[in-house]
Amino acid sequence: MATIVPIQGGPETAKIRSVFAPALLPFITLGIYTLVWYYKVNRELRDLGRKHGREDLGTSPGMSLFAVTFGALIVVPAVISIANTYKRTKRAQQLLGFSPDTQANPWIFGLCYVFIQPVAWGYLQNELNKVWTAQQGGVAQPVEASAPNFMKA
Repeated sequence: MATIVPIQGGPETAKIRSVFAPALLPFITLGIYTLVWYYKVNRELRDLGRKHGREDLGTSPGMSLFAVTFGALIVVPAVISIANTYKRTKRAQQLLGFSPDTQANPWIFGLCYVFIQPVAWGYLQNELNKVWTAQQGGVAQPVEASAPNFMKA
């Protein structure tokens, strides 16, 4: 179960997800979950960047998703997009004051991506969870998710 947390400075939210979700759910959903997850993490990073006036955390999660889907047909755009998502995660950690030894490790991510891709997604989600927790002062403060109107009594 994911914990929804507010992104400081606005109404946007991010999710602290289980590291097993991006690693294992794609097997059940035939890869669809990876695409949804990839779009959402890039959107969350973009929203964090907007709150801090920084475009280096991304500007278009839709283009990132496009690069890993249709761009994968020629390989290079997908690889660049994935590398940029990793870099955005690392920049978000730098923005929040993570020390260099606690930031995402490019060797771990790169080797996992090449040899065991689901583990790379889990690792990236773990690093994003650190960002969202740190932004909340080190403790995740969940936001109450509202139920759709048809669910309310």
